[in-house]
Amino acid sequence: MTATAPRFGAAHVLWLILATAALLGSVLSGTASAHAALTGSNPKDGAVVATAPKDVTLTFSEQVAMGDDAIRVLEPSGKRADTGELRDLCAGAVVKYGVDLHSGLPEGTYTVAWRAVSADSHPISGAFTFSIGAPSKTTVALPKEEAGGGVVGVLYGIARYVSYGGFVLLVGGAAFVLACWPRGAAVRPLQRLVVRGWAALTAATLALLLLRAPYTGADFGPGSLGAVLETKTGAALVSRLLLLGAAALFVAVLFGAYTRPSPTTTLPDGASSRLPDPGGDEGEKKDLTFGLAIGGTVVAAGIAGTWALSEHASAGLQPLVAMPVDILHLLAMAAWLGGLAALLVALYREPSVEGSAVRRFSRVAFGSVVVLAATGVYQSWRQVGSWSALTGTAYGRLLLLKVALVAVLVAVAWLSRRWTRRMAETAVAAAPEDAAGDAEDGQEAGDAEAGKDTEAGGGAAVPVTVPDDPERAAQLARQRAVLAAARAKRARDADPERAGLRRSVLAEAGVAVVLLAVTTVLTTTEPGRTVEEAGAAQTSAPAAVPDRPLDLTLPFDTGGVNGKGTVRLTLDPGRSGRNAMHVYVDGPDGRPLDVPELKVAYTLESKQIGPLPVLPERVAAGHWSSTAVQVPMPGEWKLQVTVRTSDIDQTTIDKNVKIG
Repeated sequence: MTATAPRFGAAHVLWLILATAALLGSVLSGTASAHAALTGSNPKDGAVVATAPKDVTLTFSEQVAMGDDAIRVLEPSGKRADTGELRDLCAGAVVKYGVDLHSGLPEGTYTVAWRAVSADSHPISGAFTFSIGAPSKTTVALPKEEAGGGVVGVLYGIARYVSYGGFVLLVGGAAFVLACWPRGAAVRPLQRLVVRGWAALTAATLALLLLRAPYTGADFGPGSLGAVLETKTGAALVSRLLLLGAAALFVAVLFGAYTRPSPTTTLPDGASSRLPDPGGDEGEKKDLTFGLAIGGTVVAAGIAGTWALSEHASAGLQPLVAMPVDILHLLAMAAWLGGLAALLVALYREPSVEGSAVRRFSRVAFGSVVVLAATGVYQSWRQVGSWSALTGTAYGRLLLLKVALVAVLVAVAWLSRRWTRRMAETAVAAAPEDAAGDAEDGQEAGDAEAGKDTEAGGGAAVPVTVPDDPERAAQLARQRAVLAAARAKRARDADPERAGLRRSVLAEAGVAVVLLAVTTVLTTTEPGRTVEEAGAAQTSAPAAVPDRPLDLTLPFDTGGVNGKGTVRLTLDPGRSGRNAMHVYVDGPDGRPLDVPELKVAYTLESKQIGPLPVLPERVAAGHWSSTAVQVPMPGEWKLQVTVRTSDIDQTTIDKNVKIG
């Protein structure tokens, strides 16, 4: 009994890649965000202004697209405070948008909610508050879900991963057939692999087009698709669909005219054989191969360009260089990972794949790795920006994970190359035996045919002759071919070198599945360079105590009996925004001093903000606290503490402090 290979087909590879990419992508997508970032606003988040501003402006790190109602300003009651007309205030490298406010706005806390689409096609959104006169309660609930989240975000993310998987199988499978194993164009499992890759990419592109409007926060309706088509992402998706039409024609020729055998040539003895026609059939085959290679490369580059034109490569630093580099990166990834899937299918479903095809793919994979390394170094420099961003940002950590997976994949590929060399050496040594075996198979087929003739003649031995009937000659040739193929399959299934190659290629495919998922998540993650630039812009204001609570000790003297003492004030975390304040009053002996009244106020004189009063509650003798101290913005604040020790004795002490 001979060992048979498991039925591991193209469908298994396709769904393994797509399902694992989607699952891992869903896990990692929690770290994903968009390329553009809000770097400033006027008024600032948490600011308290004395009079109502005329407008609200937002500044972004790079170009964004904003539609109607992209910026909404809401009063404490929830009523719209803006006019609803978006103004483009961009000038040079500054990306700024704003809305005008109505006049006569009441005092209180206002909420600003905004949404936009960054230049790399990812939606961004956010909200912040500012106050006129003094903070107040507000009935406005800030949105809990970010743009691109929820069920629509999950479906959109899955469609993105499926589109990458389909692209890899379509381009990589076709490249494997043309460059490594032309005979594979007639192998059904490989045909199904490439066709299903095309179908997955087409279906995912249609899904992305339909989900684009709700994904960016727009209402889904009859006019939403038209609005999407006017955007850069919509144009890229439509272009991808058109290119997939050309790809369908390419696949039809690859698995149609390209697989047709050479015409039959009649031999002098009357038999027929499929031999190359010296009239030029081989030349036509080469011309067709050349045409398919050129046309397929153009179509594949065009499809890859739809990603480069609408995502990270099209925004940020050096886009004219980054986009061609991104196309090369995608093509190299598809040739390597898609070719690996095709090789795996060939090894498991078509044992007759030649060792020469494996060696050719090994060279293609090596060239792909070189291109990936060169383009990856440039992309890493462009998107990460600094060594600290490699470990300090989600993009950098994902990039390190991708580099580690590539290193593992290269190590496993090295083992596959060793199995390939051993298989080639074994094939050379076994060539004479195969020739002898083929002769034996031919003899067995002839004996079988002779046996039939003997039985027909009543048992008398009849000399075996080659029949003149072409149909009988073809039948005998088919019998010999079946016996030879069965013997070759038994030998290949029992070949330890081929079995080792199968295992190593399967391990490569497993690592490649994870690598593809990490790559797709990386394309939706905010680059480290942008994260650091946005952080630097938002924290450019000076802060004296950025990493620890503010702790002050202030002596006081009200001038009356028991009017001397010390105030110890703690502000935690000591930064702009919400803080917890504790005030301790001690007498001259260091014991808690129970005073009848204590008040605190903050003033930012440089911005004419304040004084903002804080009325702490008495917790115990000499201990006062407030858990809702709002510091509107960073800066040098004047802190005033008023202590009253009797009905007529009180004093106010002040101190300038820097709050980050």
